[in-house]
Amino acid sequence: MRCDQRFYEHQNDFRDPYARDRDRIIHSGSFRRLEYKTQVFLNHSGDFFRTRLTHSLEVAQIARSIASSLGLNESLAEAIALAHDLGHTPFGHVGGDTLDECLKQDGFQNGFEHNFQSFRVVSLLEKRYKNFDGLNLTFATLEGILKHSYPYKKSFLPTWIDEIFDLQTHPSVEAMVVDRADEIAYISHDIDDGIHSGLISFSDLKESSLAMEILQKVKDEGIDEEEEEMFRYRFSSHMINHLVYSLLDFSKENIKYNNVACATISANEPLVIGFEPKLETQIKKLKKLLFQKLYHHHRIVRKMYAGSEAIKGLYKALMDEPKMLSSYYYKQLQNRSKHRVVADFIASMSDRYAVELYREIYGTM
Repeated sequence: MRCDQRFYEHQNDFRDPYARDRDRIIHSGSFRRLEYKTQVFLNHSGDFFRTRLTHSLEVAQIARSIASSLGLNESLAEAIALAHDLGHTPFGHVGGDTLDECLKQDGFQNGFEHNFQSFRVVSLLEKRYKNFDGLNLTFATLEGILKHSYPYKKSFLPTWIDEIFDLQTHPSVEAMVVDRADEIAYISHDIDDGIHSGLISFSDLKESSLAMEILQKVKDEGIDEEEEEMFRYRFSSHMINHLVYSLLDFSKENIKYNNVACATISANEPLVIGFEPKLETQIKKLKKLLFQKLYHHHRIVRKMYAGSEAIKGLYKALMDEPKMLSSYYYKQLQNRSKHRVVADFIASMSDRYAVELYREIYGTM
């Protein structure tokens, strides 16, 4: 199958195939619901903090800029970036982990994984056409959503996925760009949100050599840490610029072509997009620091625990009484397992809706 080919017939229009994919993703209901899905801070924590929607937009912007600089297809990178988090549950990663645990405890060993769920959203769960499910995206966009995060071959994936998308090969370079753009975006904006919330400080970041380099760049502009808002903005800007330019410098020699390539490079070959080894190590250490200081801060842990309990409660209630499912998902019980339908319904919820439904059922949260 060609990279720009679709699985169902379509009418040509003025857009290139990947721009059309991007627009279909933006106009989907699943994309709109990202506005009320947690990134790190629950949506109702304040109107400043990032959500899955703002995160996806930031990833798309970074991915498009990198793709443009490397002579890749910008629209393809943007489409993959905008769709890469569509499969996330409410309450961030803990929501997905809890839903995975619920399914496996019920003997449903395929469990839940948000990358595969993103693929299922755009290829199955979104219903926009009478004769088929999904958004009818191109092969390259679907492959990029499915395989943007290495390694690609996972035990829970059905065999037909491997037959069509060849999990033994890397996806397009644009998909690799999205994976690193995702990393660049969440490192920079999680620090920004964490400091704005008061959960971490720039002093905490001084344990990281990478953060120290960025802090010095801000100070070289004559900006003092007392100017907190300006200091935060400049820190985020310098962090993104430093990582993007470093990625471009290290990766540009690996890009030997300007055409979209999908399912052509063996997964045993090194990724062509990345950072030089010293910076890779610095990034890993900074992420470990954020894991310890921010993601495991007691205020975050309390909220995530509450979210996890909400997922458990919703799962139990909907499994006990599936008539509480929305009409769209209730109809799917005729052809699909109750476990998967319930999981799909929960995964589709925004944080706000999940909390409201939990309170309606249990009267508290």
